[in-house]
Amino acid sequence: MTKIDALRRFLLPCIHPSPTLNPSPPITTTKKRLSTSLRDDLEDKNPLTNQESIQRENQHQGSDDDDPTSPVTPLLAPSRSSRTMVTGTIFGHRRGGHVWFCVQHDRLNTRPSLLLELSIPTTSLVHEMQYGLVRISLEFNADESPESELSRCPLHSVPIWSLSCNGRKLGFAVRRKATQQNRLMLKTMQNITVGAGVIPPGSGSGSEEIMYMRANYECVVGSADSESFHLISPDNGPGQELSIFLLRSR
Repeated sequence: MTKIDALRRFLLPCIHPSPTLNPSPPITTTKKRLSTSLRDDLEDKNPLTNQESIQRENQHQGSDDDDPTSPVTPLLAPSRSSRTMVTGTIFGHRRGGHVWFCVQHDRLNTRPSLLLELSIPTTSLVHEMQYGLVRISLEFNADESPESELSRCPLHSVPIWSLSCNGRKLGFAVRRKATQQNRLMLKTMQNITVGAGVIPPGSGSGSEEIMYMRANYECVVGSADSESFHLISPDNGPGQELSIFLLRSR
């Protein structure tokens, strides 16, 4: 074979290529564009559980509540009453005397926090207590008082109250300051926590003997205009039920 024939065999396929059985389709290029629509065909690599989704929704709602433009519904907490235990003493002269009610936060302190003289004869209160239930109600109407300060002053500073006992109006109750005689009587009863008896004359009671009943009371302060004292029976057993209510109406 000559050199010319060899060159023809090598160059002819390059000049006239042989057709292929499965020609490949032409390759087309497209420009990439940003899409603002959501793709449903994309799989979530970090799927959230139902609980986590609810927590995120709650956090989102909480952030909306902090928006100053969103309406805010204030939550008003109900007022709660306070309860404390105090020492209460009911006393009065055996004959012809009125009932007194003394409140002490510390029984060793002879200066009572509240001292009231009730227009109830001692014998009448003893008669009411025989039935085992006594409800003494002291009421003050601030609208009827010409002094407007009485509607804003502390409840223990009200000078006079209208008095009812077991539903019957029996006069008035007057706030008193402890006298020297009252302090001597309270000093005599310092060692008495619970009990009833008679203080003989000359033992800080003056010239007459004094009947007394001393016990622990639960003091319930409902508001600035309501307060009550409830006798606590010793050993939580059945006994005398006695309550004193202070109520200021406006």
